[in-house]
Amino acid sequence: MHMETITVVEVNKDVVQRKVKRMYTLVAQKPKGLKLHFEIGRKLCRELGYPIKDLNKIPKEAIDSFAGVGYHFDFANLKEGDKVLDLGSGSGTDLFIASVKVGKRGKAVGLDMTNAQLDKVKKLINKNGFTNIELRKGYIEELPFDEQTFDIVISNGVINLSPEKSKVFKEIARILKEDGRMAISDIISEKQLPQGIVCDPTLWAECIGGAMQQDDYKNSILLSGLKIKDIRGNPQYRFLSTGAAKATEKYGVKSVSILAVKI
Repeated sequence: MHMETITVVEVNKDVVQRKVKRMYTLVAQKPKGLKLHFEIGRKLCRELGYPIKDLNKIPKEAIDSFAGVGYHFDFANLKEGDKVLDLGSGSGTDLFIASVKVGKRGKAVGLDMTNAQLDKVKKLINKNGFTNIELRKGYIEELPFDEQTFDIVISNGVINLSPEKSKVFKEIARILKEDGRMAISDIISEKQLPQGIVCDPTLWAECIGGAMQQDDYKNSILLSGLKIKDIRGNPQYRFLSTGAAKATEKYGVKSVSILAVKI
């Protein structure tokens, strides 16, 4: 695999962030009846492979707003006492599951840039008595944590929303402990998306426009100081609209789960 170059496409970062915040505010506040390119909620969790026993241990309201694209807790292999960071923790489905798995001796930290998502999770934490969760507002390109802070970083359908993915992976490598691991699910594409799709902020917010070509995506991980240990496709994840389905077919837009370790 060549690691020398990565195709870089310019997009207005501020506009993308505004679109993403607006969309995921709706996902947090009014998940029922939303018309999106993608499915959300408990049904999606089950289709992606989330065990019922895990879902039954966390707040239902978090699951109602779940907008992930894959399942990677088998890759994460969380243990009692681990310190885990969830990038783009959203409504908290993965964050609450991680909290249960790491136990009282562990810590689950959720980072998100959307106030509505953070407010929703904060209320659910207080209502349900979770004591090992910490929330931080911030951006995944500039993590507000010291070097070698976390054992594991998880993320679900979020990194594709960033116009600066190489920065994200470098930040993940920076804050991981030695031999720490990254377990994520994300949207990538087999072919490079055309400029018209990439430069459409609405399509970024809908998890299509930001899909990085798969070789570039892997190279970004490798160049950050992480080594890919496993990667699998998630064919059960699908887009709902005709336009998104056409992009999936034409450019190979798809969901994958990835396990990588710090080297």
